[in-house]
Amino acid sequence: MRTVLFKCVPYSKELVTLALESGVDGVIVPEKEVDSVSGLSRVPVLAAEKIASVVLAEKKDEENVRDRLKQGEQLSLARGWEIIPVENLLAQCSGVWLEAGTIDEAHVASGILERGADGIVVLPEAAHALKMIVADCKLSQGRENLEKAVITRVEEAGLGHRVCVDTMTLMHTGQGMLTGNSSAFTFLVHAETEKNEYVAARPFRVNAGAVHAYARLPEDKTCYLEELRSGSRVLLVDAKGSTTVATVGRVKTEVRPMLLIEAKVGDTVGTVFLQNAETIRLTSPDGKPISVVSLRPGDEVLCRIDEAGRHFGMRIKEDIREV
Repeated sequence: MRTVLFKCVPYSKELVTLALESGVDGVIVPEKEVDSVSGLSRVPVLAAEKIASVVLAEKKDEENVRDRLKQGEQLSLARGWEIIPVENLLAQCSGVWLEAGTIDEAHVASGILERGADGIVVLPEAAHALKMIVADCKLSQGRENLEKAVITRVEEAGLGHRVCVDTMTLMHTGQGMLTGNSSAFTFLVHAETEKNEYVAARPFRVNAGAVHAYARLPEDKTCYLEELRSGSRVLLVDAKGSTTVATVGRVKTEVRPMLLIEAKVGDTVGTVFLQNAETIRLTSPDGKPISVVSLRPGDEVLCRIDEAGRHFGMRIKEDIREV
């Protein structure tokens, strides 16, 4: 996951406090301030004097940075960097950090070569936008390509162990997790953001499916729902495909009556097992939650189509069929 750091030079205790509260991964301060700042939070505190800020003015500067990075030196590219030299460095090295003085510069830094810089060093002039930069450049995992799927079958499936994923994030209408019986066909299972006369809303929760189901994770990975634990990171997705990362606070696995839900996108068929209860919902193309107990063949829901083939959650090329 991309690193977002705040460079507080000249030093300001107020700005460092703001940065830590915004969720940065580390701060860069003058060396004489390292010890005092280290006592404020359990994030890395780096001495500015030990991290060179390098200007890319010509080709030989790019080559110099490349060689230094390959030798393991920590440095950042000074504000004013251009995309082509950065692309060349990203293609050859890891540990590429880019300085950003505006939220727009941070967005560009996070999207170069679709991979983005390994680290974004936010300068004091962008301190007012730190929360947005952390949310957009650290937590966001780009966009998921969601498609309209047509429900073809809904039937009772007996009892099974289902997994409620309680996160440390409050989700909004239209947002949830992608889960399914195959990693190649996952359903946008809606968070419990809606209340009714019997049950209060629990917007931190996704009643995500049966224990064996795949859940889509950050960094193009998957896992079985049964494998999630407190502290795991999961991918939250909304109806527009926007993503963010959430940390799991608690996982509840209980035996409940289940439904088998089948849907099609073109000729591709996918299924998921979800609890048979009104509060469990999929997501319609307009972003509204639709309860599984009211689903009928012909209804449309949002799904994600992918290529099958995972080994320990990592994408692989293999002749594999999941049904």
